[in-house]
Amino acid sequence: MKIQHLTRELIESGGIDAIAARDAPALRVLTDAERAASLRATLDARPDGDAWLFAYGSLIWNPTVHALECRTGRIEGWHRAFCLTTLIGRGTPDNPGLTLGLDEGGACAGVALRIDEDILERELAILWRREMLSGAYVPRWLDVFDADGVRFGSAISFTINRANCQYAGGLPRAEIVRRLASASGAIGSAAEYLFQTCAGLRAHGIPDPALEALADEVAAARDERMAREG
Repeated sequence: MKIQHLTRELIESGGIDAIAARDAPALRVLTDAERAASLRATLDARPDGDAWLFAYGSLIWNPTVHALECRTGRIEGWHRAFCLTTLIGRGTPDNPGLTLGLDEGGACAGVALRIDEDILERELAILWRREMLSGAYVPRWLDVFDADGVRFGSAISFTINRANCQYAGGLPRAEIVRRLASASGAIGSAAEYLFQTCAGLRAHGIPDPALEALADEVAAARDERMAREG
């Protein structure tokens, strides 16, 4: 399978929808009207202050949107977890991958991206084409805090939709490792997604020992599989 890098140009051209139609035709994809309505509802619920985006996974190392400022931040009540089954992009219907979502409980450190007001709706429209493909996420405005626990803004955060058929919370550890070590799709492998996220967090000085431990397990499982397959 030829790998297509996830770029701004691919998103704007409708490339993600095209990949979904080609590789997982049974997947229920949101219409442009449904995405526009979701974005409008999110903007209508916007709190006062600057508009931030909370990045906790691939948005850290491949945001594909223009940001005026980025700073580390922490949200409460949600944690980073491999809880989203992906049938395209970094998996297939025959061998689904996993990507990150914000699941209920705990806290999460990540990167907050401030979006310029003058281009806010345009940038968010691109973001919605990327993140709101199938309704697997629920966008929410969440308070973001600095290292001293001081709130510095509200950020759009893509929390997992537990009612969506792609929700994969509570998988056994061995199954999470297997999927991440073996699944790949049109934009790359699930393992690469994990490794890049770990690297992005390290680059921003954000420790995540649990994710690093998972990456070690996935790397070992992938190497073992590749050696076995010759």
